[in-house]
Amino acid sequence: MVHLAEQHFGTFNNEPVRKFTWSTDTGFSVSVISYGAIIQSIKVPAKNGEIKDVVLGFDTIEDYVTKNARFFGSTIGRCANRIRGGTFQLDGVTYQLAKNNGENHLHGGIVGFNKVNWNSTVDGTKVIFSYYSKDGEEGYPGDMIANVIYEVVDNSLLVEFLAVTHKKTIINMTNHSYFNLAGHDAGADGLYDHIITVNADRVTETSADNIPTGRLLKVGGTPFDLRAPVRLGDVLVLHERLFDHNFCVSPTGEELNFVSRVVHPSSGRYLQVYSNQPGVQVYTSYFLPAPQDQPIVGKQGTPYHRHAAFCLETQVYPDAVNHPHFPTVILKPGDVYRHKVRYEFGVTN
Repeated sequence: MVHLAEQHFGTFNNEPVRKFTWSTDTGFSVSVISYGAIIQSIKVPAKNGEIKDVVLGFDTIEDYVTKNARFFGSTIGRCANRIRGGTFQLDGVTYQLAKNNGENHLHGGIVGFNKVNWNSTVDGTKVIFSYYSKDGEEGYPGDMIANVIYEVVDNSLLVEFLAVTHKKTIINMTNHSYFNLAGHDAGADGLYDHIITVNADRVTETSADNIPTGRLLKVGGTPFDLRAPVRLGDVLVLHERLFDHNFCVSPTGEELNFVSRVVHPSSGRYLQVYSNQPGVQVYTSYFLPAPQDQPIVGKQGTPYHRHAAFCLETQVYPDAVNHPHFPTVILKPGDVYRHKVRYEFGVTN
């Protein structure tokens, strides 16, 4: 049985921020907030029954507004990941986006979908967030209506991203949750013990500033070969900056392709991800503060440092609009952008 409750989570720009929490009889629960359409908490029982919150984040709206430069739990849009030079062309017209990652555009710009308070409605056990993005916002063409639909079924969180536009534009939404199945407060020691599998035989090659070159590289014989289970610590001790790469998901013939399985053996908690998107950004939070630096202070005063968590951001490939042979991010009037992802949690025996 799934129960859905609503709470007040403060205010943003004099508007109420709403918090919605699903809870199940097994102890599994998920909380989302209307600001940034953010996943604020996911609590999962271990094999010994201990319940832990397994996503990084904050306890107050003030902290999300002032501290969330690393996008904890955020809905990302219009376009996730990087766009080279912050520029692209559609039908011969050049569009200049905000440059907020050196000379490049990242995660929707300076004020992306993660920094607005979404309208919210409840439909049974679904929460539907909606946002009207105006033509020219952050440089993107077209008036756009975007939706994020959250629902909990059994021990799974289902997310659907939808968008329509009145003018040809680009769209590549995702969720940027940081997971640590040992608990959000377990840090790098907890992360290193995770065992990861990713259903991908290629990655997008990138330049020094993480922009795709256009080449797709086979993972065989490289640290990117996660087709068989790999302990994260065994990879990260040799390659500290791995991972922050787009993996090209191998199709399985299902509506939602199997993307990844991550297991934390000592707690027994696991996460399996399924999606209809062609790629997934695997990221192990290298760009959180180094151990010797001032941490980001998160929930319950927890210090978040480098390698505190992993991300599995289902998406179209980065900078796809500038690589015609990549899957497309172009959305035309009359078409509907639809991105589905399922986060399935459980425990091993």
